[in-house]
Amino acid sequence: MSRLKKRYSETIKPDLLKRFGYKNVMMVPKLEKIVISMGIAEASKDKNAVQELSNELTLITGQKPILTKAKIAISNFKLRKGQPIGYKVTLRGNRMYDFLDRFCNICAPRIRDFHGFSTKCDGRGSYSFGLEDQQIFPELNLDLVKCTQGMNITMVTSASTDEECVELLRQLGVPFKGLPVQVSGWS
Repeated sequence: MSRLKKRYSETIKPDLLKRFGYKNVMMVPKLEKIVISMGIAEASKDKNAVQELSNELTLITGQKPILTKAKIAISNFKLRKGQPIGYKVTLRGNRMYDFLDRFCNICAPRIRDFHGFSTKCDGRGSYSFGLEDQQIFPELNLDLVKCTQGMNITMVTSASTDEECVELLRQLGVPFKGLPVQVSGWS
């Protein structure tokens, strides 16, 4: 069991149960999955660049990404049906908690001019944000990275409101603007 998952079950879950006054333990919000997607834009013209981006995303997440392809042709964007447009990885279970732990404690402080993430969620308990550069991840060898590539990260929770989602993620260690990071109980 990862240390963040253990901390969730021992510390965070009882605290959320008490704070929001849930009548049942099953009502306490939990992190369900983390989806990381990366558009390949100009790299789609070069097969070697597409493979390098796939290898980088594999190193970052520890899981092989899925190649997403265009469903329809759009002539204004010079997009043809079946053309590769991005990569996607869905993390669940221990890999999800390990990725979140590494991201919050190692990668987020390496973001240039970083003062915390916004507390704006989507209204249904999911939180999304974008990164401009994949080079903040220490798993990558910066000498082998040929081009900077952004990515979108979505954390899907079972929370029903934005307040519950932000509180859950804050206690899991996600740094938000103006909110203190919950770090008690770390060993």
